Amino acid sequence: MTTRKVATEARLVAVLPMASMLTLALALATPGAAFGQTASPALQQAASTTLVLPAPDAALQAGLDRVLRQPPFRRLVEQGRLSVSLVDLSRPDRLRYAGVDDDHERYAASLPKIGILLGVFDQIDRGNLEYTDELRSKLELMIRHSDNRASSEMIRLIGFPAIVQALRDPRHELYDEGRNGGIWVGRGYGGMGLWRRDPIGNQSHGATARQAARFLVMMDQGRLVNSWASAEMKRILSNPAINHKFVLGLDARPRSRIFRKSGTWRQWHADAALVERDGRKYVTVALLDSPTGSSGGVLAELIVKMDDLIFRGTAAATGPPDGPPDGPPDAH
Repeated sequence: MTTRKVATEARLVAVLPMASMLTLALALATPGAAFGQTASPALQQAASTTLVLPAPDAALQAGLDRVLRQPPFRRLVEQGRLSVSLVDLSRPDRLRYAGVDDDHERYAASLPKIGILLGVFDQIDRGNLEYTDELRSKLELMIRHSDNRASSEMIRLIGFPAIVQALRDPRHELYDEGRNGGIWVGRGYGGMGLWRRDPIGNQSHGATARQAARFLVMMDQGRLVNSWASAEMKRILSNPAINHKFVLGLDARPRSRIFRKSGTWRQWHADAALVERDGRKYVTVALLDSPTGSSGGVLAELIVKMDDLIFRGTAAATGPPDGPPDGPPDAH
């Protein structure tokens, strides 16, 4: 362990106020307090100020449904293997939402590292952690390169209870049993052991498409922790270093600015991105449990369809009504 790393961890302990220590202790010792199995009236009222995505927009939902009735997506949806959320942010005063199986909590591999990112900035905001160049570099490594060692180092730095605390914070509600769970980090990465599985989906690294989309929308709106923290998280999510899934698909859409976190482990593939181009922006999330193990280019193809829905409308994204029927099992 380097001297500087020790100093960083020492700063965390040295400035941790008694109230925060008590909160974290309760989160670890009392499942109800940590996981929100019961909430006080005050907390319930505070939670009403968090972002709630609007009801599905009829036109956008119809377009998404038509996209997902095409191969290779149709079979995956019918088998309950694909969850999708799409949010059009082009007009700040009128968000448009569409989703399919979007409240289904799935194993999401490295995508929930955004929960660690949120936990770190929450601790910075509480005055418990100093934001140094070294810390920023490690967060960039964790997000842009999905480095497991950096991820586990951040978990050890702030602790699992602090991550859950930030996700469940009434400002965020990114893990909420009343909304079928959400983003969950209950195990480290790269060999770090299990802390706790989530109470809803029994996941160690979990997410729903809706909650991952909410994370990115609130980040863009400056509502994660505070406006500075949101802007810094957005900067860290920029310039993704891994060119696959959504990033690979958007090679076909030059000038796109992509703020993204993905994840893959065995048959589970996840991607979540905020995309900006030519005065428009949107958020899309896809969680895939692949029957073949490989994503097979499904997410790269899907992001192009989502992009067409936002920029060119339903007809461009879907082609003929309902698309062609699925081929035989070995056709894709």
